[in-house]
This record gives sequence, C-alpha cells and structure tokens, in this order.
Amino acid sequence: MNIIDRNLNQQAEKPETERRAKKRVTGTGELQSKLTRKPLIIGLGGTTRPDSSTEKALRYALTCAASLGADVELIGGADLMLPLYDPSNPVRDASAQRMIELLRKADGLILASPSYHGAVSGMMKNALDYVEDLAKAPRPYFHDIAVGSIICANGAQALGATLSNLRSIVHALRGWNTPFAATIQAGPNLFNELDEPTSTDVATSLRLVGVQVVQFAQMSMLAQQA
Repeated sequence: MNIIDRNLNQQAEKPETERRAKKRVTGTGELQSKLTRKPLIIGLGGTTRPDSSTEKALRYALTCAASLGADVELIGGADLMLPLYDPSNPVRDASAQRMIELLRKADGLILASPSYHGAVSGMMKNALDYVEDLAKAPRPYFHDIAVGSIICANGAQALGATLSNLRSIVHALRGWNTPFAATIQAGPNLFNELDEPTSTDVATSLRLVGVQVVQFAQMSMLAQQA
C-alpha cells in the first residue's frame, strides 16, 4: 500500500480534495471496464538534474495513473536535452523521434516543469516546441487530449505564474487543461527513500492530477468507441 492510500484509510475526517480523489478512482474503474484497450498516458518533464523534485513528482503522478489501469511512459529530464528546435531542419535525433511518436499515440498527458524566473524551463519549452512536428498529423498537436500540469518552485509567486504559463502553452497546442493542477513548494525531504511524497497534501494533489487525466482519456476513448 502506498503512502496516499495508507493516509486516506487512516484519517477519519478526510479533506474535501482527498474525498474527491477517492471517488474519482472508483469512476475510472467503471469506465475502464467498458473500454477495449488501456489509455496511454505520457509524462513529460523534469530538469537536467537526475532525480529532481520535478521528475519525482511526475513519476508519482504516473504511478497513480498506472494504478488506475493506464499504460504509462515517462519522457524525463535526460530525454529532454534536445537540440534547439529548428522548424527549417527536418532531421531529428533519436530522443526527439521517440518523444514525438509517444506524443502522437498519447491518450493523455502529464507535464511537469520547474519554475525558472516565473516561467517553464527553457528545456521544457524547447521540448514543447517540437510538438509543431505534429501540426499536420491526423490529430494535430494535443487536440482532444487532457493535459495535467505539475509545477515545482521555491516561491509561491513563481508557482502561480509558471502554472499560468504552462497552461497557456497547452491551450495554444489545443490541449484540454485538467481542472486541477499540482503546484508544489520545493524543499528538502519532499520525497522519502521510496520516492513517495512525505506530505499527504502533495501526494493527494499529484494523485488527483493522474486521476483527472486518466478519467478524461477514458471518457474520450469511450465516446470514440460508440
């Protein structure tokens, strides 16, 4: 049993956010039973630093999505050290090709970025610029895809500004921003030795991002099956 499930079971009085998250988990199971395949949820984000708080948060949200029956793939910080996007040059390295192909197949996305001076990191923005390669795809950009957002920052002001920045990018790429996003105040001991959040609030927030992305993906897939 992971930390969030353990905490949810132990608390007699559950905060409203936790009750909603648990209720939505039940809904995702009911939807999945009606589908012919599992939704593919892609997590994209991180920093140049291995095992950054941003990437750990993304991994936890993907783990929550997988627990709901989704297939998940991570495009982490090491995979995002791509050449500067050049629309005039069609040549793509192996990492860029993998990223674009996974995004092409995705039923849902979870994006995670640190806040650098009130905006997403340059590495993250460069990776998202590569989505232009999907402009003429049968499903262009992030069209009809639910996109959950995770922001990690050292200051409250940076969290809000960066979340707005990332959601504006998603909107420009025709994605559906999930109603809930996780904004995490970075600091020491944010995750334990198992890479689980030490804070119940952080765990619940990341889980809710995963739940909403999976649930929207399932509803969209169910509508296409009809």
